[in-house]
Amino acid sequence: MPPKGSKKRSKPDSVTSSATDPVSSASSKKTSSKEMDGTDQLFAMYANTSSGVIDPEGIEKLCASLKVPHTDIRILMLAWRMKAERQGYFTKAEWRIGLKALKVDTITKLKKALPELEKEVRKPLNFVDFYAYAFKYCLTEEKQKFLDIETICQLLDMVLGSTFRAQVDYFVDYLKIQKDYKSIHMDQWMGFYRFCNEISFPDMTNYNLELAWPSILDDFFEWLREKQA
Repeated sequence: MPPKGSKKRSKPDSVTSSATDPVSSASSKKTSSKEMDGTDQLFAMYANTSSGVIDPEGIEKLCASLKVPHTDIRILMLAWRMKAERQGYFTKAEWRIGLKALKVDTITKLKKALPELEKEVRKPLNFVDFYAYAFKYCLTEEKQKFLDIETICQLLDMVLGSTFRAQVDYFVDYLKIQKDYKSIHMDQWMGFYRFCNEISFPDMTNYNLELAWPSILDDFFEWLREKQA
């Protein structure tokens, strides 16, 4: 206890911080800086020197390094993790976001991270977000809100094929032969995912035409019921 009338002298901030913070802080900054340098160096390997972004050609090179086809769903998952806004292009900012989230800074680490990324995306809550992102990522024109049937069929096969094979196959068959719909919008896209999760298949005994399903799914239901008759 300090003498009466005297004031307890606090240690200067510099004393406390010099005893502990500088070493750990400097080490942390050094590690962070090293990771960022590695991330940026990796980005430079695939980026177009003129545009300063990784373009479709750069993504092809990236896929070759990762030894996966550019149609591999994990490349789309990588774009989702980067929050990439433009199909076929990764900006440096998006690249940093994605690789920081994955905690990787080399191509070897990135390759090893892909299986874990897929596990993360496959979690129900994440997958709903990813499924919606897949549709938006394919909207390549400004103010575009629809995707043509051919693109939808390819996207469904990539995104849902491994989980809901039968539903996707039948729906794709229907989309290819029907004449009423030239394109699909987001509500219809999300509606099909809900259909896959909620409707027993292939009997569809719990599908109710009076409920608020997109009309394309009502038509699909009628077409499939006739096909099964």
